[in-house]
Amino acid sequence: MRGVIFDGERPQVVDDLEVRPPGPGEVLVAIAAAGLCHSDLSVVDGTIPYPLPAVLGHEGAGVVEEVGPGVTHVAPGDHVALSTLANCGTCGECDRGRPTMCRTSIGRPGRPFTRRGAPLHQFAANSAFAERTVVKAVQAVPIPAEMPMTSAAVIGCGVLTGVGAVLNRARVRHGETVVVIGAGGIGLNVLQGARIAGATTVVAVDANPAKAPVARLFGATHFIDAGTVPDTPAAVRAILPDGADHSFECVGDTALVRQAVDLLGRHGQAVLLGVPPAHAEASFLVSSLYLDKSILGCRYGSSRPQHDIALYARLYREGRLLLDELVTRTYPVEDFTKAADDVHRGRVARAVLTFS
Repeated sequence: MRGVIFDGERPQVVDDLEVRPPGPGEVLVAIAAAGLCHSDLSVVDGTIPYPLPAVLGHEGAGVVEEVGPGVTHVAPGDHVALSTLANCGTCGECDRGRPTMCRTSIGRPGRPFTRRGAPLHQFAANSAFAERTVVKAVQAVPIPAEMPMTSAAVIGCGVLTGVGAVLNRARVRHGETVVVIGAGGIGLNVLQGARIAGATTVVAVDANPAKAPVARLFGATHFIDAGTVPDTPAAVRAILPDGADHSFECVGDTALVRQAVDLLGRHGQAVLLGVPPAHAEASFLVSSLYLDKSILGCRYGSSRPQHDIALYARLYREGRLLLDELVTRTYPVEDFTKAADDVHRGRVARAVLTFS
């Protein structure tokens, strides 16, 4: 079968992958569409260290082909969106409703794939850039059959992370103010999360002025072109003279982490979503936190995928959550290189690979 692998030298599309059948508590899914996220490219450029060789991809949607023993919530023929969260469901963190903190779901990649007899690692417990993948049953969330697969595919990372950061981690309240630094795939979902939460002033900051219309579509009330404005913090302060209630850093740049903290008002929260290099360090004035400001890390939108994906599917059907608009362009999986270049150059909000 076809898939995108990375062996440490270059990503390539191959047609001789094999995947094992599902075991107890697992599901075999035929992937119809998969979103291309910066995290996939971060494995390729080394920003995210990962054991190799690996089958890439971590947000996708498809049709259940086979279920292993003990799986009851999905059956062959069901349409599902996939999460990357292979949590155990029984540890203390899962029991507290914090599956993103489950220790069994972090840093233990399986190897369900083989190529020419050699095993390959599964990226993010998912590997959606393959025609078929095996995941834990908890990762497969039923979605309505009429939902377009290309739209459902982007829920599993970008939407869960961005919207979840607003609703679950920051818990933005009606009438509050938000600054979003970076209007890419994650930033757009933060913007629409802020809109859904009822934020009144939502400022998007990005160095690409072409992103202004889509940022406003997703929920920005203001857009600041950081590439031309001589003093971005001053431009934000002109809109929010008392500072923001919430800021979200969606780029992964340590200088912007500092900026996210500096833009806060009293009792403000800076939420870090961008992924800098693993050993990057950021600095800030300690005294700036004494007005009850907070810096919050956020893994995967602090999500509960079985709950949240179902919620987002409902919001999509109601017209409140934009998914179709996230998908700038679809590419057959064979055009992975072109899709990756478009993502790298910021030409798309979300590129989606398709299998047909």
